[in-house]
Amino acid sequence: MDGDFIPVWEKDRLTRFEVARLLGARTLQISFGAPILIKQPKDAFNPSELAKQEFKELKIPMTIKRPMPSGQKIVIDIKTGMKNWLDRHNGEII
Repeated sequence: MDGDFIPVWEKDRLTRFEVARLLGARTLQISFGAPILIKQPKDAFNPSELAKQEFKELKIPMTIKRPMPSGQKIVIDIKTGMKNWLDRHNGEII
């Protein structure tokens, strides 16, 4: 091996950092009054739990642009990434 090996992360797989960023950003959006994209229980309004439920239902409306070491940015298919995350983690988020 010549030392030029650069690991490649699959395009349809999210990192734990991307999942945390998605949930944090969506929680903030919900807390500032963004529309909720799932059926909300009438007596509950916890932005963090709502964001997690949206993640589980593949409803988070965001795009991830992953910067690569070469300077290139890769756009991630978010729905496939969330589905693969849930499949790999037995339906758990974090």
